[in-house]
Amino acid sequence: MDALYPRLLVRDFPASAAFYQAVLRELLGVEPVKVLPGYANWDIEGQAGLALFGRDRLAAAVGTANLPQAAQDGAQDGAQDGAQDAAQGGAQDAAQGGAQDGAMLVMKVDDVDAAAACLAHHGATVVAPPQDRPDWAPTLRTAHLRDPEGNLIELQSY
Repeated sequence: MDALYPRLLVRDFPASAAFYQAVLRELLGVEPVKVLPGYANWDIEGQAGLALFGRDRLAAAVGTANLPQAAQDGAQDGAQDGAQDAAQGGAQDAAQGGAQDGAMLVMKVDDVDAAAACLAHHGATVVAPPQDRPDWAPTLRTAHLRDPEGNLIELQSY
């Protein structure tokens, strides 16, 4: 069972998917399990090894689409966007340094609702409550939370 694995949240999905497809094939002899628009994943010895997801899709799901995609993007956008981000404020923006997430930890669980309650009980902050995501996969249910350091966690079940 793929209980825990990294998912990189990428800006240029086609370029990132092509890069990891070539590198993982050459270095590890691993072919992708699935490559779809905005999503790709690779298994290693039958277990999830890596997944890529379009950053814009996840930013919309967890409410960070208004933030720059990376710290350097914010610096290039100029003082006007920095002032806008500061005005919007909030713990969510502060938790991630004012930029969209670049990675998240994915946990496959039996019950997303119970797992979200467990993480929240131990100090995680819910950023997207448990919900069905049929536009991502037909039977997918997810919740998104931040650990005490602000790292993004996705809980998922099928």
